[in-house]
Amino acid sequence: MSTVAAFIQANTNGRLHSAHEPALSPLSRGFLYGDGIYEVWRTYHGTVFAWHEHWDRLERSARALHLDLPWSRTEMFAEVVRTVAAFRAAVAFRDDVYVRLQVSRGEGPIGLDVALADRPEFVLLVQPCPASSTAVLQRGLRLSVATGLRRNPIESLNPAWKTGNYLNNILGLREARARGADDVVMLNLHGEVTEAATSNIALVRDGEVYTPGTGAGILEGITRGLLLGSVAPAAGVRVHEATLRPPELAGMSECFLLSTTKGLTPVGAIDGMRYAVGPDTVTARLQAALAHHVREYVAAHPELKA
Repeated sequence: MSTVAAFIQANTNGRLHSAHEPALSPLSRGFLYGDGIYEVWRTYHGTVFAWHEHWDRLERSARALHLDLPWSRTEMFAEVVRTVAAFRAAVAFRDDVYVRLQVSRGEGPIGLDVALADRPEFVLLVQPCPASSTAVLQRGLRLSVATGLRRNPIESLNPAWKTGNYLNNILGLREARARGADDVVMLNLHGEVTEAATSNIALVRDGEVYTPGTGAGILEGITRGLLLGSVAPAAGVRVHEATLRPPELAGMSECFLLSTTKGLTPVGAIDGMRYAVGPDTVTARLQAALAHHVREYVAAHPELKA
């Protein structure tokens, strides 16, 4: 039996196998060119959270890349259920899992022309859902503003498209890690705050939340959308989509990141600026409101068990 830490369950075009086994052709356009899209879900208490919201975004990314998805959301959810079941059987794991769906345009002769691709392919990956350590939650993440690289602009490769082209994020994170930070704060070409490597960002001032708008060039995060639409209103917290620049960061009292896998994660510092972390913060109120939203979602969607 495989250990939980080492084993990742894969499903390549319907074939279940260990992720450590080869499955894709070297001619896959996802491998050669990053010509593909992806989404990540997580489960809460065995329920795939925000399944439809993520699938809708996957379809938006596909349309942006002129990529026709040959599978319905119902068909793909059945594959998710199969893959999660295989993972749980392989490692006897019962806690929450991370589910990643990677879609490539397909394979074919070497060349950039999309007409060379034969048919779209998918890979599902399932592993334990990552969690922030107690130490991180107590002190908050340490971030650093990227100075050597800017977020790719909307007009070039829109960050709202969740594509396989991640070098911009990777190199931004590398820069921040080289300075001892946990994550990066990326600026756009206008010097405005956009997001972290794989998370949206929000800050608090005078009890109200400020987060960059989509016009800054960000991924339209699912958790960010929940914050704006239901979580913050339920907590009695006002949220503003605003243009933020580095000098304004010093005037904020709190900061947090938003992502599907980790929810709302507190930030304790950005470079030399310190932020409040703990039970008496706006961030903590929003975390509690998100947890309540999740419980209601799980109770309302028994059909999304996996």
